[in-house]
Amino acid sequence: MIDRCRLDGALAFLTARGIELPLGDAADPPGCGTAWAVAARKERAFTEALQAGAVEAFSEVRPALEALRAQGMRCAAVSASRRRPLRESAAITPLVDVLVDGADAERLTLAGKPDPALFLEAVRRLHVDPADAAMVEDALAGVEAGRRGHFGLVIGLDRSGGTSAAANLRDRGADVVLPDLTAVVDTVAGARS
Repeated sequence: MIDRCRLDGALAFLTARGIELPLGDAADPPGCGTAWAVAARKERAFTEALQAGAVEAFSEVRPALEALRAQGMRCAAVSASRRRPLRESAAITPLVDVLVDGADAERLTLAGKPDPALFLEAVRRLHVDPADAAMVEDALAGVEAGRRGHFGLVIGLDRSGGTSAAANLRDRGADVVLPDLTAVVDTVAGARS
């Protein structure tokens, strides 16, 4: 399951850039010209960055979660990753009510994005109907999952500021595209009133 999620991420990366590669095999090493090899290369680079301590949460994540909670909103974090220590090191775990991750996906046999299964599990644990929930995603497949899951507000997060990335997020189903989580706090608060 988790290896498939890595492949899905590599395929989304390649598709977003108009790159077509043969699928290959899960055993393909980095550099052999297949989608599985791209997934392996990304995994290697990510693991090296983690080991070097080079992974940090965006600076607005903690203040945004604190602001949402101060407004009485319950929050969930969803990730296909099984690296719970990564999220714990970002010090956001105490600020979310629910965490659905790759370990949950594997245990519950939940499909990865663009299937909405991970996100639907999060709102189920929050005891909230998807139509009454907002979700924030920076990946095209994640935005598509939000639309497929019938979330009340699907927010695409585009930190690049480019018009093509924002347009792609809208094309996949984002109701609104915002530049960062600070803007999300204002948008979600406005949607509640």
